[in-house]
Amino acid sequence: MLASVWRSGFRNAILIDSSPMRHVLALLALIAVALPALPQYDQPYRPQVHFSPREHWTNDPNGLVFFDGEYHLFFQYNPFGDVWGHMSWGHAVSKDLLHWEELPVAVPEKDGVMIFTGSVVVDHENSSGFCKPKTECLVAIYTGYQEHFPGGTRQAQYVAYSVDRGRTWTNYDKNPVIDLKMADFRDPSVFWDEERHRWVMAVSLPKEHDVQFYSSTNLKQWALLSEFGQLGDTDGDWECPDLLRVPSAQDPTKSTWALKVGLNPGAPQGGSGEQYFFGAFDGKTFTASHEKGAHGWTNYGKDDYCAINFNNIAKDEKPVLLGWMSNWEYAAKLPTSPWRGQMSLPRRLSFVKDVEGLGLKQEPVVETLRDGAATTLTSAPREAPFELQVTFDPKAEQIFGMRIYSDKEHYVEIGFDRKNQQLFMDRTKSSVTVAQEFPGTTVAPLTEGRGFDLHVIVDRSSVEAFAQDGTIAMNNLVFPTKPQVRVETFGSKPTSAQVWKLKSIWK
Repeated sequence: MLASVWRSGFRNAILIDSSPMRHVLALLALIAVALPALPQYDQPYRPQVHFSPREHWTNDPNGLVFFDGEYHLFFQYNPFGDVWGHMSWGHAVSKDLLHWEELPVAVPEKDGVMIFTGSVVVDHENSSGFCKPKTECLVAIYTGYQEHFPGGTRQAQYVAYSVDRGRTWTNYDKNPVIDLKMADFRDPSVFWDEERHRWVMAVSLPKEHDVQFYSSTNLKQWALLSEFGQLGDTDGDWECPDLLRVPSAQDPTKSTWALKVGLNPGAPQGGSGEQYFFGAFDGKTFTASHEKGAHGWTNYGKDDYCAINFNNIAKDEKPVLLGWMSNWEYAAKLPTSPWRGQMSLPRRLSFVKDVEGLGLKQEPVVETLRDGAATTLTSAPREAPFELQVTFDPKAEQIFGMRIYSDKEHYVEIGFDRKNQQLFMDRTKSSVTVAQEFPGTTVAPLTEGRGFDLHVIVDRSSVEAFAQDGTIAMNNLVFPTKPQVRVETFGSKPTSAQVWKLKSIWK
């Protein structure tokens, strides 16, 4: 009992006990009052600008949606421990995509059905009939997973709804709404097709490397439209599909469709990764483009998976993508406690088109966390979180970049290799070795003519790098040996280098 009271932070509780132990209990209570509060979000490796749950395991972000002035982040969550299991939907809300308030579990495992990945939409017109009269409500479409189904496991698509701004949820009494009687059929992503006035779902057949598209007018009855697959990389399961319209960075009046698909295992850097296809969607069929740059990887690091975009974002805003910052190769071995798992920074999406082809541009949402004006980059020790923007001379050395180090033996290198035309991040000597698959160097192909700029966000246990005006993204976890690090450039002196201290999202 005392342990649970202590962990909950009820330091000022007065314990009254008539047993012989009352004096001991009173003494412990006084000690608890005298000691400082245990910090909930200040443990070693606790992210300071990335969302992580207060405790326990998390993986994929789910049900990202903006509604009634709040951004909702639901997420795969084990309420009972720091390893995968008992999958339910955790829940947090934010006014600015950065400062999150964690709420109670939204949709818990129930009656032998785990709550796998899915999406949430705003039912503006009460097409589902779930909303109160003349009001809007939230509808969740998710995969229900039955581990002990007769004849094996079963995955099917389920629906739940909320009429109180996402605080409580009711499961549809005629679930599941799509059941192919398959062991692997998951991760529905649903959006409103304004032009055709109906709902569209993208959902994965992982083993077949296919994405199925369905349509519905009421979120309960669904009709198969088409399938897309067997393109790009098919070395692992296809998961977490997301179909969205992406605006042009050069001309916001223009846009194109993009289909994002997770791959696990088999990504180029090992383990989990995500590819995207630019193309056309006619309301029924997605057709991939064959233009140069129309197929690529959302992130070239090892730690960004199952990223999805927020539903119900204003039409004049760029879509916002958020992913799980980990990798299934070692996710269960991360040296963090009492939580395990974190989200990436949110990124605003657009596309670029130049003489070298198409590119997916990602801009991290971080500016409002800057603590004061930018300062000149020096090698003075600094504590995470902080942000760097560095530009190098295009006539520089063959290999150049920056080194972030705890000491001479432990560091991360981020740089450009002109000979091999690659961006690289080397965490081989970064820190604590989490698993055999953890050390290594991740690389991304450079595009001729897009420059040598780096935008880097360093948190207590991660480095997110964006290069070539955001058309390359690379996220990697790191676990430094010391809380303070130094930054220095190597190979070539930068033409500009700025650094900002970032404020914690928990303070």
